[in-house]
Amino acid sequence: MSFQDGARAAEQAMRRVFPPTPLLRNDLLSDRYGAEVWLKREDLSPVRSYKLRGAFNAMRKVMRDDAVFVCASAGNHAQGVAFMCKHFGVRGVVFMPVTTPQQKILKTQMFGGAQVEIQLTGDYFDETLASAQKFCAETGGHFLSPFDDEDVIEGQASVAVEIEAQLGRLPDRIILPVGGGGLSAGTRSYFGTNVQYTFVEPQGAMSLAEALKAGAPVDVSPINNFVDGAAVAKIGQRTFARLVGADLGDVLNIPEDRICTTIVEMLNVEGLVLEPAGALAVDALKDVSEQIAGQTVVCVTSGGNFDFERLPEVKERAQRYSGIKKYFILRMPQRPGALKDFLSILGPEDDIARFEYLKKSARNFGSVLIGIETLKPENFDRFRAALDAGGFTYTDITNDEMLAQFVI
Repeated sequence: MSFQDGARAAEQAMRRVFPPTPLLRNDLLSDRYGAEVWLKREDLSPVRSYKLRGAFNAMRKVMRDDAVFVCASAGNHAQGVAFMCKHFGVRGVVFMPVTTPQQKILKTQMFGGAQVEIQLTGDYFDETLASAQKFCAETGGHFLSPFDDEDVIEGQASVAVEIEAQLGRLPDRIILPVGGGGLSAGTRSYFGTNVQYTFVEPQGAMSLAEALKAGAPVDVSPINNFVDGAAVAKIGQRTFARLVGADLGDVLNIPEDRICTTIVEMLNVEGLVLEPAGALAVDALKDVSEQIAGQTVVCVTSGGNFDFERLPEVKERAQRYSGIKKYFILRMPQRPGALKDFLSILGPEDDIARFEYLKKSARNFGSVLIGIETLKPENFDRFRAALDAGGFTYTDITNDEMLAQFVI
């Protein structure tokens, strides 16, 4: 059986469990980029990500009544496995780091019900993974890889099967987020060279790009975990074998803060709730805008498991990236009227978002942390000029990650 036939068979088998996720034309993005932009809404699956596809396909291939399925995950893979354990009526053991947010633990338990046992172990994922693999060795459990498994890859390729059927033709280009590579490997193996690809990674976890440069998977630790659904330190061996011929020029990396601007816009304007990894493909349109004019483009919104407790951080990151929010440490004179003098510097579109004395460095001066929000980035040119003219000593710490994490 060819890979394409296997993917089609997997997609047909899935219809007994859940319907195809929608493929929707997005007018905002289509008009902006002069293209037919379609969103493959994996954020609308029963577990709000595509991960249940690979879990379903891998489980159905080895299903037996006494099967015990084991995985290690703190996110979408755990929820997909739990959902399928409940569907098949088999036991599942999900290993999660002790540091996993309670919301993710509760959702995994909700999807799995009585069929799933959750084991919290290890502060870091490597420790959690080792515990899961040890458990499998001791009990004969079947380990379900989140991506580096041929049956998982085939299951994720069902996304491509649905796109072809729903669009009624092949897209000119498909834009895919890349983490461990299961979705991108499955899609590329299904469509082959018949479409163009854009593979998107977060800047803090460029596992595919570095693997293509080296000719083999390499560990890119330490990684930035903000885009948790795509922050993988080493792409899979099996997934990379299916991506090895990809053009390095088709692999984009996007700053984590820029991704936040897309999350905020999609939420505020379109009402779409996307997790950071789910927004990667949409954000990448900015980088391929000149290439896609007049094309039919499909962006895979891979997940929508967004914890709204993260929204203030996402908004903050988006504002800082857009240049409309900055933080300064200001040396403020300790005299009557000094604060009034500073306030007179603010323009009509400027707003104080934070004002905090850090310390008094001397009797006559104090260090103040000041956060300023404004409507246009260029307003800060006038603001700095006014500070200089007023004789204020200041330091812009907006992009100083080390300092910012301590004082902001």
